[in-house]
Amino acid sequence: MKENRLYINQSQYFEGISEEVWRYHIGGYQICDKWLKDRKGKHLSLEDIKQYLSIVSSLQITIGIQKEIDSIYSEVEEGTILLL
Repeated sequence: MKENRLYINQSQYFEGISEEVWRYHIGGYQICDKWLKDRKGKHLSLEDIKQYLSIVSSLQITIGIQKEIDSIYSEVEEGTILLL
């Protein structure tokens, strides 16, 4: 990533992907990086690009939810918040 741009070749890039989303790992894999590496050397179709952007959006939402969970976790653990 350079200047908040994720270059996929010399002239094409995704813009607006946060460093936090880019670095996000699941099961030992850096999701955004792995998805692109799995398609290295291939032409990305419009559907591929839409899928990638959907993954990025899903990761942004996931990170937000995880932050909310983290912010109330100690209260839940202590029993001061009842979750239904």
